[in-house]
Amino acid sequence: MNRRLVFLAGALILAGFLAAHGVFSQTDTGKRRVINLPDHSPQAAFSNAILVGDTLYISGSIGLDAKTQKAPEKIEDEIKYLLDSYKAVLTQAGFTMDDLVYVQISCTDLSLYDKFNAAYKSYFTKELPARQFVGVAALLRGGHFEMQAIAVRR
Repeated sequence: MNRRLVFLAGALILAGFLAAHGVFSQTDTGKRRVINLPDHSPQAAFSNAILVGDTLYISGSIGLDAKTQKAPEKIEDEIKYLLDSYKAVLTQAGFTMDDLVYVQISCTDLSLYDKFNAAYKSYFTKELPARQFVGVAALLRGGHFEMQAIAVRR
């Protein structure tokens, strides 16, 4: 089949999926709200999150020590900083951790999987979101974890 037709068919399928899930609803078309925490740097090349309708798209974040802007020595502290910052972004937008529907974790050391999960599970009171946990070579500022996610208001 012609490559253009395959691309067009894929684009139409994707558009249908997005429309069926409310991304292109008539009341929300084009309406976006930027969500930034009070300490978000105006020089940052991204927003903490973007709210479109009832869907919140949250940027990738790493668990930095607020004072040093580096990953802390203790892995447990890094995980706590990361999850607390995510919770703060969700709260700023009027969501909770239980509104997360998809999470992607990038990790520089897959042997930390169980340690991450022990803390991660404690942030939820309902069912856990769908999640991907993937190994990567390196993250900014010496981080071991980066998280990005999508939340949908219940």
